[in-house]
Amino acid sequence: MYRTLRSVTIAAALFGAAAAQAQTQSKGLHNTTKQFTAASEMALSDLSDPQEIKRTWDAALVRVPTGPGSSKWSNFDELQAQYGDGSRTFPTAIYMHGCSGIWPGTLRRIEILANNGFLVIAPASMARQKYARSCNTATSEGGLYRDVLRMRQFDAGYAIENAKTLSFVDAGNMALIGLSEGGIVAATFEPRSERQKVAARVIEGWTCNAGWYEYDGVNAPEDEPVLSLVGEQDPWFQDIWTKGDCTDALHPSNGSLSVVYRSGKLASRHELMENPRVQEQTLSFLRQHVDLP
Repeated sequence: MYRTLRSVTIAAALFGAAAAQAQTQSKGLHNTTKQFTAASEMALSDLSDPQEIKRTWDAALVRVPTGPGSSKWSNFDELQAQYGDGSRTFPTAIYMHGCSGIWPGTLRRIEILANNGFLVIAPASMARQKYARSCNTATSEGGLYRDVLRMRQFDAGYAIENAKTLSFVDAGNMALIGLSEGGIVAATFEPRSERQKVAARVIEGWTCNAGWYEYDGVNAPEDEPVLSLVGEQDPWFQDIWTKGDCTDALHPSNGSLSVVYRSGKLASRHELMENPRVQEQTLSFLRQHVDLP
């Protein structure tokens, strides 16, 4: 399994984002190709199974800055060989993908972050062998498997803690970032120790409102500023349970910021980061709270 999943990163380095996407789809890291487990066959022990969590780390996409405005796909072995002596450390973003898994938008967001100075580590939650379908992207319907949030919170915590052990990671300059379901993880993740804390968080495409209590609000400690980005007419969140935004869940005194797009094309968009304006707002926030080159 490790050799198979590692080939995703190698393919990306050799052939670019298009090849990376083809590889991740063929290996079941995308909603259209993943062999899902029936929700009724998922056990609570599966959520925190150490072997399952490790699979998400072993399959992580990794991209490293190579200079101003540039970056490349890499892997942990390559980075260890080059920077294992501690000669360089990188501010690091843990990126949590949405319910569709790894798709072109995932790769684009990773590239944007890496081009602006972040080492990006994106755990691939669909690398778990037991994984229930949590959404239908064709109908913008989520909530198909309630425990996916708790499961992916374990993936995020492991990634943050494991990244901090790497000699080339600047452990004091880390961000937790996610889109859609990954944004819910970024919002609700609660550190279990100091080793799981980050300097800042970014939530893209989530309202902080849900009919399930564990999906509501933001669980970031008061010293972790949060940026929330959402379109007022986001097609995924228009029912009475999920409509709204994260404003009331944030601590504005710590630099947290809620951005709600109420007009123009962004108002009805779910994926926002493709827009240059959103990119600049995101990077401006991150530069305030993370020491970027």
